[in-house]
Amino acid sequence: MKREAKTKKAVQVAIVGGGIIGTLTARELSRYQLDVLLLEKEAEVGWGTTKANSGIVHAGIHEDPGTLKAKYCFPGNQMFPRLCEELDVSFKQTGILVVALAEEEMDMVHMYYQRGLERGVPVRLLSREEVLAQEPNLSEDVVGSVFAPEGGAVMPFELAAAAMENAVANGAELMTESPVIGAWVEGEKKYLETPTHIIEADVVINAAGLFADEIARMFGDDYFRILPRKGEEYLFDLELAGLVNSIIFPVPASKISKGILVIHTADGNIMIGPTSDNVPAKDDLGTTYSGFERIFSETRRLVPGLDPRKVITQFAGLRAASDRGDFIIEFSPNVPGLLHLAGIESPGLTAAPAIAADVPKMLEEQGFKLTPKENFQPRREGVVRFRQLSRKEQDELIRQNPAYGRMVCRCETVTEAEIVDAIRRGARTLDGVKFRTRAGAGRCQSGFCQPVIMEILSRELGIPAKQVSKRGAGSEQVKYEAKELLGKGVS
Repeated sequence: MKREAKTKKAVQVAIVGGGIIGTLTARELSRYQLDVLLLEKEAEVGWGTTKANSGIVHAGIHEDPGTLKAKYCFPGNQMFPRLCEELDVSFKQTGILVVALAEEEMDMVHMYYQRGLERGVPVRLLSREEVLAQEPNLSEDVVGSVFAPEGGAVMPFELAAAAMENAVANGAELMTESPVIGAWVEGEKKYLETPTHIIEADVVINAAGLFADEIARMFGDDYFRILPRKGEEYLFDLELAGLVNSIIFPVPASKISKGILVIHTADGNIMIGPTSDNVPAKDDLGTTYSGFERIFSETRRLVPGLDPRKVITQFAGLRAASDRGDFIIEFSPNVPGLLHLAGIESPGLTAAPAIAADVPKMLEEQGFKLTPKENFQPRREGVVRFRQLSRKEQDELIRQNPAYGRMVCRCETVTEAEIVDAIRRGARTLDGVKFRTRAGAGRCQSGFCQPVIMEILSRELGIPAKQVSKRGAGSEQVKYEAKELLGKGVS
């Protein structure tokens, strides 16, 4: 087949997909003397399923015995404290409550409790009085609960970005805006084609999320399907912070969902959702009125004080469910050297560190020799979060760098210096800045700060304002600059 001349690049391991699985896998492999390249089709990592993830670090009591979900969930949970400390990522071990609102639901509560004991998960049974003492804003109808104190919340995009930043610092390579448009095998080598490159690899790791089955089919590997499952979520103003202190689960009524939750996020907001609806399209990210009604109906049974007038934004994400109903973590039976990390739906975020840690072992089992690096650095340079500092610490920072004294996002108390740091770490878009710093994530949803952030992006990236985008090509926010309008006679 004749192909256009493109830049050719040879690596030992190519990872397709920059979600939480791909980025953590890149970090794990950067521990070894390997040429590792991650290809991401978007302008930044973490913009697929990861970005719209609920951010819950599950405890390990929901997953059915014998599944890969059960195998990886609790080990992944146990890795989060150290992982987030090393990468300086926000993580709160808020604990998880599975709450019964009727006596007949207590059978499920006891089942989760027993499952936790069998798996070594720290769990406690709580009476009605104990639950309400811990969460006084729960419904008076509560009967009892199982409490898993080591469950918690993380910011998924922040973790993916930090993992990739650390992987790159340890020698891995990242190519964004590089969708895979073709793939084939020649001899023992695998090839990936992007709009600009031909990548030759010994091993291809398919971590393409919703599109993992399509990447597999490019290689002629057609034995699983990814079935998109949509979840809508609603985020409240920080004014409601403290309404709940934990992550509140109902007793689930469906085998494909853990229910609609009340979530205490790692940043302190309250969030409710998600729904769980199978949809035909992999780009169906719209929220719906029916979803809104269902979410509020269910969550107000748990927490009556939820006020829809305090919602500041809503969004939907798509889970990459597989037709197996479980994770797919295996080398292809048809294409040697093609490793599928696919079908990673809930509790995929929690399981991700444990899945990534198994990848080097899986490579060695296939005969690949891995030599650890002596100079691997697991720690990412720490991030300054100005809003979390004492007044004395803030004053000292401003003395050292006056840009910390220039407030850009008033809602979330984010300074110019923090935005500049985020850009220098890899942010290239408004969403990249938002998800790294929270600038634009508050009550006004960037109504005040967006023009200032655009100016900073333009300056730091050395691009004109009309090239500054929300999330990559096609989402630019400015059509004409002022000087161009003047040239057209517009005043």
